[in-house]
This record gives sequence, C-alpha cells and structure tokens, in this order.
Amino acid sequence: MTQEHPNADTYRGDILIVDDTPENLKFLSRTLAEQRYKVRSVTEGDMALRVANAAPINLILLDVKMPGMDGYEVCSRLKKNDKTKDIPVIFISALDDMIDKVKAFEVGGVDYITKPFHVEEVLARIETHITLESVKSEILKLNVELEHRVRQRTHQLEKEISARQEAQEQLLHLALHDSLTELPNRVLFMKQLGRILEQSKQNNDHHFSLMLLDCDHFKVVNDSLGHVVGDRLLISVARRIQTCLPPGVMLARLGGDEFAILLEEDTPSGDRALTLANTIQEELSYPFQLGCQENFTNVSVGIVLSHPNYEQPEHLLRDADSAMYQAKAKGKASQQIFDPRMYTQAIIRLQMETDLRRAIERGEFVLYYQPIISLATRKVAGLEALIRWEHPSRGLLLPGEFLPTAQDSDLMSQIDTWVLREACFQLRDWQENAAVPDSIFMSTNLSVHNFLREDITETIFDILLETGVSGHCLELEITEESIVSNPQRVNSILKELKHRNIKFSIDDFGTGYSSLSYLHQFSVDSLKIDRSFIERISPRGALPGNKEIAQTIIQLAESLKLSVIAEGIETVDQLMVLEQLKCNYGQGFYFSRPLAAEVTLDFLSYCQHSG
Repeated sequence: MTQEHPNADTYRGDILIVDDTPENLKFLSRTLAEQRYKVRSVTEGDMALRVANAAPINLILLDVKMPGMDGYEVCSRLKKNDKTKDIPVIFISALDDMIDKVKAFEVGGVDYITKPFHVEEVLARIETHITLESVKSEILKLNVELEHRVRQRTHQLEKEISARQEAQEQLLHLALHDSLTELPNRVLFMKQLGRILEQSKQNNDHHFSLMLLDCDHFKVVNDSLGHVVGDRLLISVARRIQTCLPPGVMLARLGGDEFAILLEEDTPSGDRALTLANTIQEELSYPFQLGCQENFTNVSVGIVLSHPNYEQPEHLLRDADSAMYQAKAKGKASQQIFDPRMYTQAIIRLQMETDLRRAIERGEFVLYYQPIISLATRKVAGLEALIRWEHPSRGLLLPGEFLPTAQDSDLMSQIDTWVLREACFQLRDWQENAAVPDSIFMSTNLSVHNFLREDITETIFDILLETGVSGHCLELEITEESIVSNPQRVNSILKELKHRNIKFSIDDFGTGYSSLSYLHQFSVDSLKIDRSFIERISPRGALPGNKEIAQTIIQLAESLKLSVIAEGIETVDQLMVLEQLKCNYGQGFYFSRPLAAEVTLDFLSYCQHSG
C-alpha cells in the first residue's frame, strides 16, 4: 500500500517499508507521510524486491525477521541488482545481538534500529541517510558535470595545443623560408652550409660546391615594369632553376634577385657545379611570358669550392659573391670559380663603392665636354657631357674606372641625374654668350637602369624647367639594351619626351642586341657608330669588314631618315672614309679631346669664327 501527504509536490523522498507486522507498517507509514515522505509498504521479501526494482526508492526500512525470505536475504539480493544496489537499507529488528548487527552491515545495510524503536530516532536516521544520498547524488552529478567539463576543456586544450603547434610550425617555416618563392631563405641556407662545412672538416674526401646566382639586369625590370612584375619574374626564375636541380640539391633565395645552390657532393675541381651552371643558364635563355609582356633575364654564377682553410660559412658566401661579380664583369650569363685574388678585388670594389657614395655627397664629380662636329660644315653641332671623378687620393678618374661599380650598386640613377642637371646648367650659361650658336645641343647618357624608371620623364622635365633649357637643345643617349629590355616602355617614354622636342640617340649602335627590327618603331633621331668599328677603317680598305659595317649603319639610318654620329675619329684617314660614306657627324680626338668647361667655351668661339 502507498500513503502520500496531501502536499505531494513537497515530498522529501520515496521510502519503502518492509515488515510483516501490520501495526508497524501502519504506524511507520503514517508517521513518515506526516513528514512529507512518499511511502510504499509491503509485508514480505519477494514483493519488496519487485517494488524496489519497479519504483524510484530513496530508502528502504527492512525488518530482519519475516516469513519466507528474511531481511538479510532481501538486502543481499538488492545489492546484487545494478538497479537497486545503491538504495540505502536501514534494518529494523528486535534482535539486539552484536552478531546480527554485523551481519546486517555485511549484506549491505547502512544502519540498524532495534525494536522497540523511538520515532524520533527513526526519523533522525532516515533524514540522515536521505540527506547523505542527496549529497552523494549531488556529488555524483557534480562529478559527471566536472568530468564533462574536463573532457570539453581537454578537447579544447588539444585543439589549442594543435593550433599552437601548427602556428609554431608556420612561424618556423616563415622564419626559414622566403615568403615570395617559398624557397629556403638565407638563415636556413647558412645553417645547412655550416653543417656541410663541418662534415667536410671531418672528412677531407668530402668535396662540395657553393653556387651564387644573381639575375642579370633584374633592376631594369623593377624600374620599368614595377615590383609586382619583378616579383612574378623572380618566382618564374626560381621555378625554372628548380627544374634543373638533381634530387637533394638545396636552392635558396638569399634576398633580392640572389639565389644560392649547395651541391653537397662535387669533384675537387667543381665539375658538377660548372655543368649545373650551364644547364641553368641554358634553361633561362628562353623568354619569360609575364602577361602580355615578354621578358629576358639570365644569371651570372659565382662558384666557390670547398677547402680545408674555410672556417665559417660566411667566408664561403663572401668568396662566392666575389666570383659572381667577376662573372658579371665577363658579360651576361657567365660563370666564374673563385680565385683567392678575387677577394682583393672585392675589397677594392667595396672601397670604390664607399668612395663613390662620399663623392656624391662631397660633389667630387666634374663634367668634361667633347665636341660633336658636323662633317659637312666642320662646325660644332653639339657637345657630349662626359663625367670625370676628381678622386681625393687617386686623381682624375675616367668613367670606365668607376661607372661599372656604380651600375652594380644603386648609385647610377643619382649620377645620371646629376650629369643631366649639371650639363643643362652649363649649356644655359654658354647660351648666354653670343659666341655660342643657339643650335648647339647638349648630349648626355642615360643608363638603362635610369632610363626605364617610372619617374624618368618627370625628372627630365623638372631639370629642363629648373635650368631654363629648351627641349630641342637636349639629346639623350640610350643603349640598344634599353630598347630590347622593354620595347613598349621605351616607346612610351620616347613619345612622351618627344612632345618637348627632346632628341634621342642610340649609343654604341651595332655592339649590342641588334635592334634593327625595333628601329622603325621608335622616335629616335640618330645612331652612334661605336668606336670599335671606326678605329680600324681606312680609305685603302685594310680592314674592309669594319668599313662595310659603318656603311651599312649609315645606309640604314638614311633609309629611316636618321642622322649618324661616328665616335672615336682619330685620323684623317678615318675621317675621309666617313665623309665618303656621307656620315653626318663625328667626334673624337682628331677634332678634340673632352675639354673642361672653361676650355670648351674657347673652343666653341674658335670654331665659330674659323673658316
């Protein structure tokens, strides 16, 4: 039977009373119901087991002595059932022997009340165990929640650890690889080079090679097409080089347009490095297609071979750099194995670059002017401004002694701009003298690096405005290399400058890229025949090949309505040949050496008044 307090919603728990005495059942049921417990009562063991298994029970009051199955057996079975094993059982018995109590606890009871019992004691013990069960339940719930949170946090920590490890790996990759090409960077390369160097010290038969590759004229691409195109070209160069490498060979980008290759196994004479350099240069000889623009570039290669004297990887890279500069001096797509004498040359080159920077700051440059003569009238038609360097310790230096160093550094643009400004100021001063004809023009050279700069037209216009020189009085000399490196950009610059009536001449024509196919496309005014073709011609035809080259250039220019200027005229025989070929202009020692500014004015005055 079941008794409930009228206020069932406030009950304090479910209690099962098992007793074969009806009076006890009735008394306990009523008493517990008054205390807001929900009570179920049975009189024998089998029924108790069924009720406990079917209903939610918080506590069982179990009589020991019952017909059939006694309380010990009932409790023992309850504890063997997973569904009922955790229900606390309080024994109620008239047996007060210690053995009975011990047995009650052995079968799983939690308490033992002796009859006749006191209601207060029964209620107190019930409340105690109900509270304990509630606390245990709460603890169990908290444990479940805690375990869930631990699992969640563990999962979260695992994700965080994984993310952190991935981030660390990414950071390590970024720290050791070039962000543009994804190749190993200088740091990783130097670590690998250091490791190989240590191995070679321990084994004298372990020979390796270090190759340093520098893109030829890459700065022209950056200056003319911008860094975005330059970056795309570097990526393409890196990919092509990779296709040439044997398995296990390390390629790194050291910075800018410099790459390095480490051959861990080579012959003492560097045969593998030389063969690989040839393969790479052959692969890079084909044009790079970047959008609608075709670009050409190759690499100069410096090679350094392993040697017991090397102690630091930096020394190997230093010497490879020296060899690379020697390769560049030999021409495009060249290679050079390091020789100890190159180190001295590298020191000299570094000192030269340092002195050049100081020369710009201190104003140590000076201009000389070589007259350009009309061969028809023998009058001065123009002047070419030629730079000299008044070196504080070495005296007056000619361009060939310092301009190659300036071109390999970032100084050429500054020097070109200085020459143009200084020459224009000087021309304006001479134009204020009545002895100088207004028709005389000033000719200056623009290096390929400077001419293809994005702001070159603005720079030239600013100089003309600053100096007050008209555009028709200025002739700019550019090389065939400038044209071939970026024809579209060159044509755009020429057209823009032509609006100011500025004249253009192609310098050293015939010695470069054979730009004959481009000539008709560009707004150039004249061709300058290189001195190498002039110095060996004579009217008696001792070297007819050079005369024919000069004749071909002159005829080509005439068909394109261009003027021709012959450089390096030194003899009357050379002059006679050029006059026969109807060359327009000439310059050279036969007429005048390059002159200081103050002497040039006297020369102009003399020529103006001479017959």
